[in-house]
Amino acid sequence: MSVPFHYIDLRTFCYDTEDERRVEAALRHFLPEEFEVSRVESTGHHGDRIVVLSARVENADGMRHVLERLRGGADVAQLRDELDERVNENNAFMAHLDKQAAYQGSAELGEGISFRAKVEAYPATREAAVENAREAL
Repeated sequence: MSVPFHYIDLRTFCYDTEDERRVEAALRHFLPEEFEVSRVESTGHHGDRIVVLSARVENADGMRHVLERLRGGADVAQLRDELDERVNENNAFMAHLDKQAAYQGSAELGEGISFRAKVEAYPATREAAVENAREAL
């Protein structure tokens, strides 16, 4: 099965009140084993520490793994129904996933983890990107 994406980006924030190992484990729920996670430390508006954890998956096997995790729990029917709103003018498909659910080993739509996939489309029209994303789901 071919993967109609150039890459998939996953990103989450770890706030001072959260355990960074748990937040990373939530992000890793979607990633292949031993996948590298980037970590950038920042300071919030009120001086609080924020760690941004992110990963870009660019190889086909890795993207298939991410999609299998997504399809394994997220409301795929809802994602398909909302593709017109979820694919932007740059042919990027976006969704937000529940961080707590991911930590517990499942995939649910919610808040906490940003999912962004650059959709391959030839010709590079939004309509073609929506159809390719629909097929991937």
